Amino acid sequence: MCGITGWVSFARDLGTERAALDAMTETMACRGPDDRGVWTQGPAALGHRRLAVIDLPGGRQPMSAETPHGTVALVYSGETYNFTELRRELADRGHRFATGSDTEVVLRGYLEWGDALPERLNGMYAFALWDGRENKLVMVRDRMGIKPLHYHPTADGVLFGSEPKAILAHPLARRRVRLDGLRELLTMVKTPGHAVWDGIREVEPGTVVTVDRSGLRRRRYWELETRAHTDGRDATVEHVRSLLDDIVRRQLVADVPRCTLLSGGLDSSAMTALAARQLGERGEKVRSFAVDFTGQTENFVADELRGTPDTPFAHDVARAAGTDHQDIVLDARALADPEIRAEVVRARDLPAGLGDMDASLYLLFRAIRDHSVVALSGESADEVFGGYLQFFDEEARRADTFPWLVSMSRHMGEDTDVLRPDLAAKLDLPTYVADGYRDAVAGIRRLDGESDVEYRMRRICHLHLTRFVRILLDRKDRASMAVGLEVRVPFCDHRLVEYVYNTPWALKSFDGREKTLLREATADVLPKSVYDRVKSPYPSTQDPKYAAALQDQARDLLTRTGHPVFDLVDPARLRRAAEREEPMSSQAGRRGLERTLDLALWLDLYRPELDLS
Repeated sequence: MCGITGWVSFARDLGTERAALDAMTETMACRGPDDRGVWTQGPAALGHRRLAVIDLPGGRQPMSAETPHGTVALVYSGETYNFTELRRELADRGHRFATGSDTEVVLRGYLEWGDALPERLNGMYAFALWDGRENKLVMVRDRMGIKPLHYHPTADGVLFGSEPKAILAHPLARRRVRLDGLRELLTMVKTPGHAVWDGIREVEPGTVVTVDRSGLRRRRYWELETRAHTDGRDATVEHVRSLLDDIVRRQLVADVPRCTLLSGGLDSSAMTALAARQLGERGEKVRSFAVDFTGQTENFVADELRGTPDTPFAHDVARAAGTDHQDIVLDARALADPEIRAEVVRARDLPAGLGDMDASLYLLFRAIRDHSVVALSGESADEVFGGYLQFFDEEARRADTFPWLVSMSRHMGEDTDVLRPDLAAKLDLPTYVADGYRDAVAGIRRLDGESDVEYRMRRICHLHLTRFVRILLDRKDRASMAVGLEVRVPFCDHRLVEYVYNTPWALKSFDGREKTLLREATADVLPKSVYDRVKSPYPSTQDPKYAAALQDQARDLLTRTGHPVFDLVDPARLRRAAEREEPMSSQAGRRGLERTLDLALWLDLYRPELDLS
């Protein structure tokens, strides 16, 4: 896992522009603490920061290959899980390898298959190749968008980087955010390609972007397609299990310490149990980690979102699977610490507004990094198998909008209630969301003979797999890579996603519960307590001291009357939230405070030019 960046300028020799490339590369140091490298040739400059995971001595980058017609150079971030099979195939075709790394397999694969390479890869990756034979840059992102990759077209080429901060370090990039950027920032819709910062775009998942002297071109090499499902119930469950066994086996490959993230929910429990069984056959033991909050289990209060605390279930799995388990216990002071909030904002380059859930994720990963370099996560199983409340909520099912917005509004409140009324009117977020929803559902194909209910559920599944999951994957990537931890997501394997997406909803939930297929496919490795447990979202603290700390910070911010955050936030609305006396132990009461404090820190740290015209 790594951070990549670069610059292509067809009007100059970038060998004389090392200072700019070095500045871009150093912004990725958190993603790659183990090594750095830069490479320039004519109009191309590539930078790399490395987190060594496979072939520690041999995988240095940028990596290049000389051909009779020019040099091909690569900067690569991620993991290719089928690299051993591809290596054998390439060796049979005459390629010779100097390292044992998957990076060299990707480079040699490009020399053999060119732009058709991505279709052959199984993994999470974002990479850029400078092809000196044709003087072109090729940027590629994995199918599900697990690893980030951004670019900024210029007058004579392009800037690119794993994260916007790499691009923003270059003098050609302005730190400007327009109204559409704010709209994207303040809504949970994830418009494909949108990166909030003016001029910066994301390489979309499953896409190849090519830049040469004639301009920029995009090619989609993968998308979620509608196909008929012909397997019966037993065959479907069996195939899901077969896929999961293969996926976990592949994703356990590493030359560094590994662990699993274990919440005690179905997703992480199934993944941990499968990993423990496979490693146990080799005489190895899984390390597992869970996040908890001081006093949360003892004083837990059930609500509509979370009916049970996580910790007892995580301990059940750890005992049953025989893992070496550790709880990372966080207190309200750490969760509300402005320095931690600042680290989260720097990691995301944006004020995410998720408060304690972002802080706890960052702190969890930071603690894990003291023990492991690679962690397996249950992220994305809810999107793949249908685990969220909105999949079973009739109002959310029938709404002509993103279904998670219905559920979030009901259970978590609106974090935009603190905006200035004039700005809220100018942003017109409801219209932005409505337009995004129409675009999102426009291309979803309906099977011949598919019932209205099945087609409605297909659309909901598609929206979660192409929009919502990308928000969570980006959050996971940024929080983990900010501390140099590689988090792998087995449930995002494209083979599993394609198969389960096309499984009819009646089969996905044949017992009327969430994630039936996953539960049945892994029933033999799950404790009964977890098998029977109802879905519980990522945990949030219920400690009133956390909310009190937010209110103190908001009151302090209100004394800074000239702060630019008040170009966005209404001071009177913020004051009402800061002075509320009733307990705010739930997320709903805190969201406006968390959003405002994030915005204020972002403005302090990044000093963006806000164009509100």
